[in-house]
Amino acid sequence: MKHAFLGLLLMVSASSAAADKQSDPVRLAVVGLTHTHVHWIFESDKRESFEIVGIVEPNLDLARRYSQQHGFDMDRVYPTMDALLESVEPEGVTAFGTIFEHLEVVQTMAPRGIHVMVEKPLAVSLDHARQMQALAEQHGIHLLTNYETTWYPTNHRTREVLQSGDIGPLRKLIVRDGHKGPAKLGINSEFLDWLLDPEQNGAGALFDFGCYGANLATWLQGGQRPLSVTAVTQQLQPENNPRVDDEATIILTYPNAQAIIQASWNWPMGRKDMEVYGLTGAAYADNRHDFRVRIAEGYDGFKEESEKLPQRESPWHDPFVMFGAVIRGEIELPPDDLSSLENNMVVMEILEAARQSAASGQTIQLMP
Repeated sequence: MKHAFLGLLLMVSASSAAADKQSDPVRLAVVGLTHTHVHWIFESDKRESFEIVGIVEPNLDLARRYSQQHGFDMDRVYPTMDALLESVEPEGVTAFGTIFEHLEVVQTMAPRGIHVMVEKPLAVSLDHARQMQALAEQHGIHLLTNYETTWYPTNHRTREVLQSGDIGPLRKLIVRDGHKGPAKLGINSEFLDWLLDPEQNGAGALFDFGCYGANLATWLQGGQRPLSVTAVTQQLQPENNPRVDDEATIILTYPNAQAIIQASWNWPMGRKDMEVYGLTGAAYADNRHDFRVRIAEGYDGFKEESEKLPQRESPWHDPFVMFGAVIRGEIELPPDDLSSLENNMVVMEILEAARQSAASGQTIQLMP
């Protein structure tokens, strides 16, 4: 009887410890500081339910600048991923280095069962992406990709309208993303150096902003791969982008629809917007919050309704909160989710084909 009571006590104690651990903030580490989107996680850390337990960055000058800006202690900064893992045990890591470095992050973290979220796009090539996918599946980790537009309520409202049938079945999608160019924006040299390097970034605007449209098109098509990919790239600012394209247009064909992706470092102002055309109407995600629907009337007439959408509910409002919820098993992402590995493997097929198409001047047919 005494042994049975002791066993029950141990079970209750273990269950209580597990519950306490589950209620603790999710332990995340940041690998790399050279991608300036990293400011996002530091700002989120000040108000959300996760904890940054360590930062990997060999460039101490860069780390000190960010330390002063965001208030983290330099004692939390490690020169390598191995040094980080010798001192702390993160549940997940977020990668904010070069796109080329994403593979090494997964190679290091996956065998240890540590989940990974990379900044868009998933990889510099389809070969890297396939290696990352194999590691994630072998070791059972979540491998997610973060895009700014994933968190736009207007994009999700667009999909709802499309799925409701209010504008008819999808026939044409136009996605426009970009800005005046990284050099003109005056971004820091640590980011600019690799953003303009085709080996470290995969391409120029073609990858940097073409990935957004490929991601959204795949999502709106329920994970479906396009039949063909045609891309045209140009270099309109050779003085600023001597090694990469800065203007790219990608055309995707599907059995019953077409997607046009306009990725540019030559827009006069920054933009991330989307137009979806069905048989009877159209939906416009003009930016993060402004949304419009037009229902056709006659030849060129239409009835338009507009709305300003609020931020989405937690955990769907912030990438790192969502990442933590996935890690803890509180939510499960569908295969076609904007952040999912399945969606982003299709994105990499599209980007790889777009790069080939632009180089060859030929349309690339995707194998079934």
